[in-house]
Amino acid sequence: METYQKILVVVDPTTEEQKALSRAIELADKTQGKITAFLSIFDFSYEMTTMLSSDERESMRQIVINDRMLWIDERIKELGASEKDIDIKVIWHNRPFEAVIDQVLEHGYDVVIKGTHEHDKLKSVIFTPTDWHLLRKCPCPLLLVKDHSWPANGNILAAVNVGSDEDEHQSLNSIITEEAKHLADLISANVHLVNSFPGTPVNIAIEIPEFDASQYNDTMLQHHQQSMLTHAEKYGIDTANTYIKAGLPEDVIDELSQELDAELVILGTIGRTGLSAALIGNTAEHVIDRLNCDVLALKPAGYISPLQS
Repeated sequence: METYQKILVVVDPTTEEQKALSRAIELADKTQGKITAFLSIFDFSYEMTTMLSSDERESMRQIVINDRMLWIDERIKELGASEKDIDIKVIWHNRPFEAVIDQVLEHGYDVVIKGTHEHDKLKSVIFTPTDWHLLRKCPCPLLLVKDHSWPANGNILAAVNVGSDEDEHQSLNSIITEEAKHLADLISANVHLVNSFPGTPVNIAIEIPEFDASQYNDTMLQHHQQSMLTHAEKYGIDTANTYIKAGLPEDVIDELSQELDAELVILGTIGRTGLSAALIGNTAEHVIDRLNCDVLALKPAGYISPLQS
């Protein structure tokens, strides 16, 4: 996502307010990028109408599609973006996440932008199955938009894992940090790096009385601090904007994003699916569930979507 030239926006058919489209327009204004406003729709009742021929069913589907295209065009006009280079694409598909990923694979979009839903009474963000599928399977960066604005001189928080020696994590650290710097230049923001690490395992402290938990924590802290220092210097990031904290990533990143009033959190998702995802869980998903700002989820280099043939 070097230049954000091809932007795919997932339109929300349930609301007049299109915050993802609004964010895409804001981003495209800075990059002169091209936006595609995309919606997949499906109504099972049209498929079950046995009284109609296949041609008649197709004609009815096309009427619904045309109606949705006009509706999207109205939303674009309401945002004052009639003159922007925005394509509208509506297709008939019964699995929204597959429809989005198919578009990415076919047309090579640089980023997918999608809005999130908020529970009216709880005031918390609700993630749909489509959101989770996209987080795990979308091959390009996914920007999940909430209600936080992108003010000038704001803060971008990039979550890295500098304490790991695994090549996949090291590569992802580089991708995340470079993306944070690139976006910061685009929107005039400040880059902050955060790394969490686990505290002393309780079972070890109980089972091995001579185990020095304090020394263990100090050693872990020093290791991560040194790794963070090396990483920050490599990318020219002020060490005053780096944070190493013990705790779960979802707690540490959430607390720091609130302290900084971050407009955007950038993190990596390995994209596990199937049994391994169920057993191991996905750190990115736990973090995203807690945040009240936009989230940019990135995949490691060489990631292949399970939908890719």
